[in-house]
Amino acid sequence: MINEEQVMNALRSVIDPEIGLNIVDLGLIYDIIIEEAMITVTMTLTTPGCPMHSSITSWVENQLKALDPGYEVFVNLVWEPKWTPDKMSDEAKRQLGRL
Repeated sequence: MINEEQVMNALRSVIDPEIGLNIVDLGLIYDIIIEEAMITVTMTLTTPGCPMHSSITSWVENQLKALDPGYEVFVNLVWEPKWTPDKMSDEAKRQLGRL
């Protein structure tokens, strides 16, 4: 069975192309639910008008399906709570010169 740590590790390979950092360290992942053969990821993007939203959510789906093709993946893209830079990990803040 897939666990949350495996999901988060897989999501670290999804890079926001405009910022150049992974979506986990950017703080874009709000929730992960793993039930039987379903993974639901609730996430946001840095801005509602992000032109890459379809690509990023597809990358999330592909990375998670690669963990185990027997799992269905649902990406729940939300805009509340709004993403702010304070949601970034300390490592992301360092890389962007915010620490």
